[in-house]
Amino acid sequence: MKFSRRAVLKAGAFATVASALGRAAFGSPANAEAEQQPLPAAFDKLKPLGDRVRPITTEEYQGRVALAQRLMRDAKPPISALYITPGTSLVYYTGIRWGLSERLLALLLPREGGPMIVCPAFEEGRLREQLRWPVDVRVWQEDENPYALITKWLSDEHFRTNRVGVEETTRYVFFDGLRKAAHTAEFTSGDPVTHGCRAVKTDHELELMRLACEATFDVFRAVLASLREGMTQYDVADLVSRGFGRMGLRGEALVLFGQWAALSHGTHQPQKLQQGEIVLVDGGCSVEGYESDVTRCSLLGKPSDKLLRAFALVGKAQDAALIAAQTGHPCGSVDDAARQVITKGGFGPDYKYFTHRLGHGIGLDGHEWPYLVRGNKTIMQTGMTFSNEPGIYVPGDYGLRLEDDMVISEVGAALLLTPGFSPSLEDPVGQEQPKSQ
Repeated sequence: MKFSRRAVLKAGAFATVASALGRAAFGSPANAEAEQQPLPAAFDKLKPLGDRVRPITTEEYQGRVALAQRLMRDAKPPISALYITPGTSLVYYTGIRWGLSERLLALLLPREGGPMIVCPAFEEGRLREQLRWPVDVRVWQEDENPYALITKWLSDEHFRTNRVGVEETTRYVFFDGLRKAAHTAEFTSGDPVTHGCRAVKTDHELELMRLACEATFDVFRAVLASLREGMTQYDVADLVSRGFGRMGLRGEALVLFGQWAALSHGTHQPQKLQQGEIVLVDGGCSVEGYESDVTRCSLLGKPSDKLLRAFALVGKAQDAALIAAQTGHPCGSVDDAARQVITKGGFGPDYKYFTHRLGHGIGLDGHEWPYLVRGNKTIMQTGMTFSNEPGIYVPGDYGLRLEDDMVISEVGAALLLTPGFSPSLEDPVGQEQPKSQ
């Protein structure tokens, strides 16, 4: 259940700085001396994925553009153009990774014809290095108004109606600037287009996500085999990030011990690992931008009966959610199925001990539409991917969450990486997983 703590890692030139800041904030001190310490022997098996990673091709990006244009034409009323600023939707349609700043860079994707990109003039060279195919690039100087370029382009395209779909993560300043310049345009949500494209994953996207899950399992297996009494949460989180680094990947984890694991999104409280305490590790990595999100719980020593009972109950909730996640069923029904198990097991009512939704969509963003939450009537489709992460959180005592990623198929949901969920608290990851093909 990571919130967007890895999102900063996608910001191009800012990634290195953001990684250091993110690790300091979410579980690992930016400590160069600690990184120079030898890794435990369990890390020796970790190797880069190498040529098993197949990048997204130019033809795939162009196919995504064509799908977006079809969805714009099919919208009622039709959408004239899609307005996208830097973020994962820009990556999805073009492969361009660009950090956000106060200067506007934007992709304009028309209902018909080729896209256009508005770019600061002094950044044109850096932009063109990332273009996968010839695209109309229009530049603006520091003393010019970039929104005037977009307004002229909209006029030149001779749309019968200028109905512009705005991508959901667009900063208000970038929306407001265009709204003020394009007086005759109507603005609407671009979600029907971007969600319509991104929610259903292709076989290639699923392949990349499986590799990310596989790498996460391998790193977690090494980390959890290396737990020692007296370690801090920062020590464990540092092992996670170094393990991913050994595989040539960027990744990290939220780490919580004992009673602090009841705070599902973490705490700044200093923690030292003790015998019998829950160790909660929630993290993942990205492969070609595609994310994994996995949570495992373990401990040193023998688990208490109450922890064994909670673990078994959360595992049953995962099973119930996997069964409920069916093509044609509403997203909310999956949360209902898992929550019923937790509640009937004595940890209710409602959100009292299972404090968050059951899961979220996952892909180029660690958290993306749609969400497995009570009341969500969005219908699941084959190819949608979600986290499945029920938990039990008892304030002042313990927290326990299990999380795996799943894909909706024609015959029901399947885990992105098999053979199955966490076997036990003593063996949280299981034996080495079969390699993704």
